This record gives sequence, C-alpha cells and structure tokens, in this order.
Amino acid sequence: MNRVLVGQERSVKLSVTAFLAGGHVLLEDVPGVGKTLLAKTLARSMRAKFKRIQCTPDLLPTDISGVSVYNQREGTFSFVPGPIFTNILLADEINRATPRTQSSLLEAMEEAQVTIEGETRSLPELFFVIATQNPIEYHGTFPLPEAQIDRFMLSLSLGYPRPEEEVELLDKTLQDGSFEATPVLSVEEVLQARVLARKVFVEPSIQRYIVDIVNATRNHPAIVLGVSPRGSQLLMRAAQAAALVSERDYVKPDDVKLLAPYVFGHRIIPRQRDNKVGHAEIIQQVLEEVKVPI
Repeated sequence: MNRVLVGQERSVKLSVTAFLAGGHVLLEDVPGVGKTLLAKTLARSMRAKFKRIQCTPDLLPTDISGVSVYNQREGTFSFVPGPIFTNILLADEINRATPRTQSSLLEAMEEAQVTIEGETRSLPELFFVIATQNPIEYHGTFPLPEAQIDRFMLSLSLGYPRPEEEVELLDKTLQDGSFEATPVLSVEEVLQARVLARKVFVEPSIQRYIVDIVNATRNHPAIVLGVSPRGSQLLMRAAQAAALVSERDYVKPDDVKLLAPYVFGHRIIPRQRDNKVGHAEIIQQVLEEVKVPI
C-alpha cells in the first residue's frame, strides 16, 4: 500500500490496524488528497469485494441495502442486494446523505446485518466501512450525529504531502499502473489475522491505563462529554491489532498513546466547539496528564 500511497505511511498503518481490529474508519479531509485511493488500495491489496457509494441528498436507504423486485414471469419477488453486501465499502461524502440514509448504515456497521422489509439479512463475515467527509464544506450537508460517529473505530485525516513527496507523486503519475496494488492476502487469511489480533496479550496495567485515560476525558475542564465504555473497548482492540502489525504478541503503552487521539478524538465534545484546538490535540493534552505504566 505504501508503494501506491506516497507519504501516507501513518494513514496506511492506522487503516490496516482498524481493518485487522474489525473496526471502521472515518476519513475527514479536503478533496483530492487520496481518501478514495486509500480505500481502493486497501481493497486491491487483498482478493476481496469492493463497492463504492457516492452519497447525495437524494440517496435512499434501499439504494444501499437493496430492494425486492417483482418478477412478472414467475409471479414472485426476488431480492436484489445493494452495494452494502460486500467486503470493503467506501461511503464517499457520507455527510451529504440524509439522516435517514445515514442511519441505515448504523445496523450494518454495528451488527453486520441489515433488516429489509422485516427480514434480517447477514452481511459477509469480512465487512469493513471507510467513510469520507469534507470538513470545510457545509452547504447541502447533514452532520453525522454522535451515535453514528461512535460506530467508527478511528477518525483521521491524510493531510497534504510534503513538497518532495508531491514531486514523487507527479513522477508516479507519468508511469502506467503505478497506482495499482497487487493482492497479497485472501479473505480467509484476513479473518485468521483478526483472530490472532484478538489473542494479543493485554497486561492488566495496560487495561488500567486505558481506563485512566477514559476517566480523564470525563473529568477534563475542556471536555463536556467524555469517552464512553465502547471507546475504551475499541482502543484496546485497536492496540491489539497495532501490536500485531508491529509483529508483537503483547500490547505496549506506546500502542495506546499512538492510537488514543484517533480513537477518542471524534468521541469527545469540547466545551468550546469553535476553538482552534482540534479534538485530537485535546486528547494529547489528556495523555500528558495520565501516568504511563512502567
């Protein structure tokens, strides 16, 4: 993936970490920095199904989940599955979809199933959502409610490349096939890796460290609403996957410190919403105040 995405080693590692932990990723950034390419490259690096939804205000829940169509010849209804029945789903500009359509993703992301016309249908065992949104454009958008944002394990932004990286990017643009990834994993191997990630050892002091960080967000003067217990669970799962990516069978405090801003940043509500300090920066302040286990 790093051969395709120039200068995005951090974003690639975080996305793979969430993928192996069984979580979902929200990418908040301006257009043209490679959000869609990141999702496509992750899908192409394995032999998995990939679908894309371009979210618009007129997008209906049935456009995502599917619909039953009447077959006149046979006199029966047959179900036509929507794009959500895939392994990796890219929901592009998710905040352009209406709240009703956004909520149709809630059940799918949390329970890996969708209910259509009263019938519950299971999604593939490997199901991963990457959603994107533009944080600076608000015309014709519907902000994601806290309950929807909470379903994402990680929230991150790609940022602009450095000048030397952008020169390398232009050079790759002149080469045919330079943005194509080669599959290196099967779906079965990914599922096996997820099982391994859940077996990574988490020492009790590390668990207590996670709880201390969560409690610090609930009592911090700059935060109105702190992190929920779901956030502490997801941070531990992400730390296990990060250890596996780093070829370790145990979690270190550094794994927790690295991931906390991306796992907790979108789960807090600051006291001053119009301030220039980002949510991730507030979490960094919290980390500096919490004692690290040795």
